[in-house]
Amino acid sequence: MNYDFDLIVIGAGSGGVRCARIAAEHGAKVAIIEKQHWGGTCVNIGCVPKKLMMLASNFGDQVEDSHGYGWDTHKGTHHWSILMQAKDNEIARLNKIYVSLLKKANVSLFTGQAGFEDEHTIVLKPSELSEANSQEQRLTAARFVIATGSTPTVLNIKGKEFGITSDQAFYLPERPERVTIIGSGYIGVEFAGIFKGLGSKIDMVYRQPIPLRGFDEELRQALYDALAQRGITQHVKLTPAKIEKTTEAYRLHLDDGQILETDCVFFATGRKPNIEGLGLEKIGIKLADKGQIVIDEQFETSKPHIYAIGDVVDKINLTPVAIAQGHALADRLYGNKKRVSAYDATPKAVFCSPPLASVGLTEDEAVKKGDMEIYVSQFTPMRYAFTQRKLKTFIKMIVDKASQKVVGLHMLGDDAPEILQGFSVAIAAGLTKADFDQTIGIHPTSAEELVTMRQKTRTACKKS
Repeated sequence: MNYDFDLIVIGAGSGGVRCARIAAEHGAKVAIIEKQHWGGTCVNIGCVPKKLMMLASNFGDQVEDSHGYGWDTHKGTHHWSILMQAKDNEIARLNKIYVSLLKKANVSLFTGQAGFEDEHTIVLKPSELSEANSQEQRLTAARFVIATGSTPTVLNIKGKEFGITSDQAFYLPERPERVTIIGSGYIGVEFAGIFKGLGSKIDMVYRQPIPLRGFDEELRQALYDALAQRGITQHVKLTPAKIEKTTEAYRLHLDDGQILETDCVFFATGRKPNIEGLGLEKIGIKLADKGQIVIDEQFETSKPHIYAIGDVVDKINLTPVAIAQGHALADRLYGNKKRVSAYDATPKAVFCSPPLASVGLTEDEAVKKGDMEIYVSQFTPMRYAFTQRKLKTFIKMIVDKASQKVVGLHMLGDDAPEILQGFSVAIAAGLTKADFDQTIGIHPTSAEELVTMRQKTRTACKKS
């Protein structure tokens, strides 16, 4: 049968764009469909604008810290509207780059909401990205890749319509003076630091005793302490009950009877696969319990010619992982070659204040595999020597006792993501503690601590 395209990619985020571009460069006839943002969540309403806002939030602290070094500087006033305009300009620039990359690769671009009519046919309906006179279209392909990402979730409580998510946070007309964040995942702690640094009063409400469930426990405790030191109030082991709108603000009721007055209730309560409107049930695509598309090791869904990558599947939900998946899939399908990524050593960062990063196993994960030697260091970095700010840098190394391989690194402190990106190569390569020990450090830096940790903190024994 003759199809319009060899491959149609649904979703023009980082993973989808990479997959479409590489497939086209291998000679496939490729189309890509996007309904909202060229570049997807990360570029438009995710990691890129969020990090720009985090960088903006740090300048006030830097002004204060400069006084200890002899500078007679003044903090001044932050103008939210200028930051938002600069952010929008940068996103528009990145949007054009993504479109340009696709066009140069001879990928056909379509805008609209895609939905499967049958296993080889897409019905494309106009969306907010489409031109005003756009009409419904039908497109066929031999293969499809679903790369539609994820979308925020909110708690199903009374008054939930009064809250916002990260999607809306990037377009607030002005900065709220009081922000109450529900949740303590990476989105919650990142925006807590952003709004705090820009001058807002921050309350965080979450069910866990410490933030960032899923990260190493000691790293989580170090973050809890750092958030408290920055003046962020954490209401732990609590659940929101309802939100009330008052004349000028909002009241968040907690399950212990507390009521928090706030100007903004921010749901940072997780994300779910963005599959609404795709018609996956119509063609029998198998889904997991939480709506993720089920795939095998080759990214195939329950239909062998339909694939899925990125946050829409139940794997590692990070932009670089989606890019790696898209590239590997395109290489295999159209380039007749195998592309390998070290997923077990995938580094991850949280751009809170101070930022943190991890690569490899947490201690809890590691001790399920065998006895581990644990090295921990906590210190005040040189940057704060003459300041009133005494934020601690925390570093943890996990070493397999039998093989002496370094299997986990965890760091909280200035430049932690930049530092652990380099050290993730060492974890992926399976280097040992001796390899770290024989490496000469760069002095004076915080990073040198990773190659000078000689004193073992403890041994953690295997747990069954």
